[in-house]
Amino acid sequence: MWILGIDTSCDDTGVGLVRDGQVVVNLVASQTLLHQRYGGVVPELASREHTQVIDGLVQQALLEGGIEVSNLDLIAATRGPGLIGALLVGYTYGKGLAFALDKPFVAVHHLEGHIYAALAEHPEVEPPFLALIASGGHTHLFEVRNWGEYHLIGATLDDAAGEAFDKSARLLGLGYPGGPEIEKLAQHGDAHKVPLGVPLQGQEGFAFSFSGLKTAVARAIEKGYAPADIAARFQQVAVEHIAQVVTRAAQHTGLKTLLVTGGVAQNAALRAYLQAAGLRLLFPPKGLATDNGAMIALAAWRTQGQNPPNQLNLPAAAYLPLDRAP
Repeated sequence: MWILGIDTSCDDTGVGLVRDGQVVVNLVASQTLLHQRYGGVVPELASREHTQVIDGLVQQALLEGGIEVSNLDLIAATRGPGLIGALLVGYTYGKGLAFALDKPFVAVHHLEGHIYAALAEHPEVEPPFLALIASGGHTHLFEVRNWGEYHLIGATLDDAAGEAFDKSARLLGLGYPGGPEIEKLAQHGDAHKVPLGVPLQGQEGFAFSFSGLKTAVARAIEKGYAPADIAARFQQVAVEHIAQVVTRAAQHTGLKTLLVTGGVAQNAALRAYLQAAGLRLLFPPKGLATDNGAMIALAAWRTQGQNPPNQLNLPAAAYLPLDRAP
């Protein structure tokens, strides 16, 4: 079965082809340079860029996959959550293509796509397990009890983890996206020189919070601490906070397998902290951690038997809790 997957939930246009559960093509048209001058994503610019590149990217994917569009078996696109203008570009394109070709259409939840991306190289994994999605727009911790059954046990109270990296990087005069920039600068700093505390110490639940770290970075800059030291301490505190919450959740649930996905999953310090927790860790293969179309096709492949009919009628949704999807 050939599945075309499309994701335009934020600032990257993702198109992927999956055949019988295996990724054949994964193309991403990045908008990093477009948004870099603003230090973050400008929704209107993102939507316009999606409209300009999506058709060409689909044609390129079909060419690289060696398949005619008429031979596709199923078309899937991200329904939500995300920036509504950006979502509508890929979602309506996918629905229109499916309608024109008289092919089945699957509306995929963006976060579910991330989960299945991390399982791309681990088809043997079965629930229950924990799933941490940490990116520029999301910080969610799910207990996956069965396929398609997601129990949200922890989420950010304010900024997403990646958003905090982006905002702190901008305060430090670094480029966008901020995660790789802070990670690079942190290698030259001493985390012990800057007094930033780990958020939500003493909590019994599984919430995350990052907005206070951003404020603490601004205060540290005002007090004259070295940028490299600030970056090192910010990164240490952010990943330690994530690791503490995840470790506590693992102890609470008794689950020993943790799936980690989203752009922040690529952070080496976070991986080191989580590895020290003694959990079985599953990460997406290279190219599937950040937003992409292949993960949407993978999710459609794994969930095709569970999808309700007539999904062409489902609207795009900027806000779409995973435990209530589709």
